[in-house]
Amino acid sequence: MFPVGNLLFKRSGTTNDTDSRRASIDILNIASVKIQLIEIILARRQVKPLPQYNEPSSAPTNWPDNKRLALSIVVNVEEGAEQSVRDGDPLPEPVDELGVVLRRPQRNHANESNYRYGVRAGAPRVLALLADKGCPATFTCAALSLERAPDLSTHIIAGGHEVCAHGLRWTHQHRMDENEERSFIEATVQSITARCGDRPLGWLSRYLTTDNTRRLLAESGFVYHMDDYSDDQPFWDTQGTRPILVLPYALDTNDMKLWTSPSYMPSDWLQYAKDTFDCLYTEGAKQTRMMSIGVHLRIIGRPGRIHALEKFLDYVTSHDDVWIARRIDIARHWIGETGNDG
Repeated sequence: MFPVGNLLFKRSGTTNDTDSRRASIDILNIASVKIQLIEIILARRQVKPLPQYNEPSSAPTNWPDNKRLALSIVVNVEEGAEQSVRDGDPLPEPVDELGVVLRRPQRNHANESNYRYGVRAGAPRVLALLADKGCPATFTCAALSLERAPDLSTHIIAGGHEVCAHGLRWTHQHRMDENEERSFIEATVQSITARCGDRPLGWLSRYLTTDNTRRLLAESGFVYHMDDYSDDQPFWDTQGTRPILVLPYALDTNDMKLWTSPSYMPSDWLQYAKDTFDCLYTEGAKQTRMMSIGVHLRIIGRPGRIHALEKFLDYVTSHDDVWIARRIDIARHWIGETGNDG
């Protein structure tokens, strides 16, 4: 006999049907006791509420000219800054249109050419479309991408678009300690400033960040941060010594799904983007709403996909009360409305 909690079980050494049934019952009883113990532990544990950095804004917050919805078009520029054995990385870039991931230090020449396409053919196509539709955008640029394609930064600025920092390279920073991350941010600012003439005021990481990221960005003079997906409106993060404005981004309306999910077609992306717009546009009549669309030069810039972005822009520009704006302009307006500029 052996005890489990307040129960007493008999060890079984036989294999007949009766003993088997008893063993099954014993196992069930043990599992039940374990569940009860877990419930007791959870009941005694003090659960802390999730931090709430944002206060609900008065509805509606007035966008310029009383527009109902603020729309941010984000063009990601990562080409030439991706992971590469050529640049000393242990493995080649794993984000590949065919999902090919090499597990050894070997150059993936085919995928490297996918990224080069974004600069050579995708960028002119995207820039021409934005100019034709009169839509300002925010280009989130890895600094190395602009260093290797200096003409691209010239065309971005000439088009009236914003250059937002997307890291020194398109790399994860979540493994960096505080000093490494601070240096990474400073080097990014210096590189983009030297290339574009003005320092970047917004930041987007390659998804993974650290507990220090926002504080370091605020200390470095950044106005806004994009690595957040928790809301459909801007909000202030006041957890550090200096507040920083958070302009939430969106993954669900991002064209990266056209790479990661082969069955996801441009028509699917377009319909989803329009449905998202319709929902936020309707809600915007009564409360503050902002929408983000994220695209990539090497993805949406392909001939069979660019039409999806064109049709989306045609759809949203058919509505008079939509403010299509650079993220820095959205941030400056929000700061002017809330008065919390640190």
